[in-house]
Amino acid sequence: MQRPLASAARSPRLALLATSLGFVIICLDVTVVNVALARMRASLSLDSTALEWVVNAYTLAFASLLLSAGALADRFGARRIFLAGFVVFTGASVGCGLSAGAAMLIGARVLQGIGAALCVPSSLALLGAAFPDPPARAKAVSIWAGTAALALGAGPLVGGLLVDRFGWPAIFLINVPIGIAGIWLTVAHAPDTEGHAARRIDLAGQSLAVVALVGLTYAVVEGGRLGWSSMTVMTGLGVAVVAGGLFVMVEARHPQPLLPLALFRNAAVNVSSLTGLSLNFGYYGLMFAMSLFFQNARHDTPLETGLAFLPMTAVVTVANIVSGSLTARFGYRLPMAVGQALAALGYVSLVFVHVDSSALAVALPMLTIGVGVALAVPSINTAVLMQVDSSRMGVASGVLNTARQIGGVLGVGLFGALVRPESNDLVAGLHLAVILAALVTLSSLLGTLLGLRASGSWAADGAR
Repeated sequence: MQRPLASAARSPRLALLATSLGFVIICLDVTVVNVALARMRASLSLDSTALEWVVNAYTLAFASLLLSAGALADRFGARRIFLAGFVVFTGASVGCGLSAGAAMLIGARVLQGIGAALCVPSSLALLGAAFPDPPARAKAVSIWAGTAALALGAGPLVGGLLVDRFGWPAIFLINVPIGIAGIWLTVAHAPDTEGHAARRIDLAGQSLAVVALVGLTYAVVEGGRLGWSSMTVMTGLGVAVVAGGLFVMVEARHPQPLLPLALFRNAAVNVSSLTGLSLNFGYYGLMFAMSLFFQNARHDTPLETGLAFLPMTAVVTVANIVSGSLTARFGYRLPMAVGQALAALGYVSLVFVHVDSSALAVALPMLTIGVGVALAVPSINTAVLMQVDSSRMGVASGVLNTARQIGGVLGVGLFGALVRPESNDLVAGLHLAVILAALVTLSSLLGTLLGLRASGSWAADGAR
């Protein structure tokens, strides 16, 4: 069994930097790809469905394996699993940059998703070990989430610069020096965490989870091309439903399930997971759709597209820090609710955006969405950290992040089905997509208000 190691040579701040760098490149690759879609489409002869798979192959592998990755972190120690994920992700980034066709690129994106899945639950567990004091932990989580949110928002601008200057492969190769630095910092400064050797991997549950998510993603992505009533799409949905039902049955009977259903007796876990799903549904879907809107409807260059996203990124880090301060003072419920309300307002405002809208008219709704998401994300992570025992922290983090990535897959798939580059009415599709995002976000907000009746303050909820 691995014991926590206290060492004067290990710096919690540098451990925070290491975990943040890992989360940065993971999140950067979610959005940086969007501004390169047009160049990839031309260079590799990709159709719109292939473009969706370039985005979703990464997110699907990420979502499918997060729960097992959390269990691995609980069993072998978070530091070891985080390092393994960092190495896989960095190597897969090289493969993406060297891809000469759709198959190789999508395959390398799957490997990136595997590396990302190994990193995320363990990075949150490492923060819990490095910052045992709850208020300090809340601030650390806000910084960790803030750097990730900044990467999500800055991805289009960074991608635009790289694509314009060096071509689309550069958006992946930029991960390599960041990955090397993060790996070194993790080895030198991340704390060793306690492993639980009795923890086992639920292979049956993992297999069924992958089948269910692949079936669902395939149906959503192909629905836009084949039609929602096509036999292929209906078969994908049927596979997802059957595999999902079997997954629940297996987990209810397994002695060491991939997904302990008892976790869902905890209101904070339930609400945080549903909130994370809705946030990623709207945000990831919007990034994909707005990139197509800028480049295909307004005919902006990749750099101009990146600059169009800049207002949304300018306040992301500040909003995350504010969220951490609000959480430390008032609890996680307030920033979670306010963030979702702002995001919903931003989605509704985008209904009034058209091809000839001014830059300000486009920027203000996106700015509101960015602030809202940035306020809410740290609070859902803090809620899980406060309410789950440390021995289950890895799997609980996996549950939360799985929900978030499923939301992202569904968002890109559904937004992509409505906002297609070859469509003659791309803007109408965008308006329908943002209305859907607003409805999902408002439903999640209602769940937050009803599901978290207590304040979620340190005094009320600090005991685990």
